[in-house]
Amino acid sequence: MDVHESEAPERHDLCIVGAGLAGLNALAVASEYLAPGGSVLLVDRRDRAGGMWVDTYDYVRLHQPHPLFTAGNTPWTLGRDRDHLATKHEVLDHLQHCLEVAASRVQVSTLFGWEVESHVEGEESVRITCRSNDGETRVVEADRLIRAFGHAVSPNEPLELSSARVRSVSPDHGDVRSQEIAGNDAPVWVIGGGKTAMDTVHALVTTYPGREVNLVAGHGTFFMRREEMFPAGARRWWGGTVMSALAMGAVRRFDGTNANQVNAWIRDTCGTSLVPKPRNFMFGVLSEAETRTIEAGLSRVITDYLEDVVDHDEQPQLVLRGGDAIAIEPGSWIINCTGYLLQETRTDEPAVSAGGKVVSIHTNAATGAVPAGVAYFLTHMMYRGELHDAPLYELDLGALRRRAPAEYASALAALDLHNLSVILDRVPSRVMMNCGVDLDGWYPLPRQMLSATRFMVTHRRHRDHSRRCLDRLRERHDIAGGVRRQLVPEGAL
Repeated sequence: MDVHESEAPERHDLCIVGAGLAGLNALAVASEYLAPGGSVLLVDRRDRAGGMWVDTYDYVRLHQPHPLFTAGNTPWTLGRDRDHLATKHEVLDHLQHCLEVAASRVQVSTLFGWEVESHVEGEESVRITCRSNDGETRVVEADRLIRAFGHAVSPNEPLELSSARVRSVSPDHGDVRSQEIAGNDAPVWVIGGGKTAMDTVHALVTTYPGREVNLVAGHGTFFMRREEMFPAGARRWWGGTVMSALAMGAVRRFDGTNANQVNAWIRDTCGTSLVPKPRNFMFGVLSEAETRTIEAGLSRVITDYLEDVVDHDEQPQLVLRGGDAIAIEPGSWIINCTGYLLQETRTDEPAVSAGGKVVSIHTNAATGAVPAGVAYFLTHMMYRGELHDAPLYELDLGALRRRAPAEYASALAALDLHNLSVILDRVPSRVMMNCGVDLDGWYPLPRQMLSATRFMVTHRRHRDHSRRCLDRLRERHDIAGGVRRQLVPEGAL
């Protein structure tokens, strides 16, 4: 039943849309600033906290060691070794724990199974209209609104294919280690070259040794080698590549036009891949052992993109973008592992509204590579009164990924470095050090401090260089973005 306009709306200090890692980081930070009686409304279209982890495939694991995936600096209670890669259900349990920790500090009300339909920013507050999955409407008012959409990851559907002689599935709608796919030995074709594809192939080749598993990997993706980024034991003190050092090295080499050379340097420094000359990089992490297991278990790797599967003389054929057609066995399984990140975002609003009461964390106006980190820092700045006029750089990452995928990693490194420099000028150092998703936190404190000192000494110079690189890249590809208050819309160049 709809709410009558004459009814007084609920009143909250803060409304957060999205109960994934980004939204929970915003909640964790807000709980530090609000009084014990402060009120936060948490809205999510899913039936519980967890964001994309609620929907995704059962065999997913974290890329990074589990302590580096949290809200605020909430410690894990898992009791596993630091390098453990948490499973889906372990992650969901921890995110629920993060919600409960924040709820012990402030009053948290939840609307699970609801979405925000609209909002209007006024002089004193934001009026927000929420709608439930079954059509009920509720109007609330809040002093501030944080729309923590992040990458807006949603489950992959099976590919719509022309052939009637293959079976098209998605890992999000059935575990490849069981379900119907386990009941026969027909060949499997995994479509995609990113982390989901690697997880899926790894699950298949270890569950069904000897089964024919093939990969259509696009131009190929390379990953950061886990042993290099997160060294074990004593090597944490002297070995490995600290993430901030990798990002700074990439930005120093980037000029806004030479992303291929930067990617090659990253690949040589810490990369692992199934193919000799991979062209895609999305900051995924894979161990060398995982790479070799996947490589040994695959029957065939095709570096091209699938356009369709068609039937020709009763024989299904893969139709590839490059023009080839490859006959495959009738009854083969086609598993869609493409394109989870940077799906179409449901908003085009700026990162910070004109009145400064609404923060939107999404890919169309991104201010950083990791939405959880963006939520953490922007919420701190909002409550410290430092956000409204901060010269943060915004960039439409979705457009960049579509138009210049090879430049994505270099652009993200430059975007992160520029905006962390802006943030460092406006928040105390303890805010920087308490960010639980900072991957430098894997290393002992002396190495963290050394990296932080290097950044503090050079960040303003790197900020100017990063801005010039981003401006050049944006102009070359006609992408919306720029420093806030000086933003250039798409198509205006």
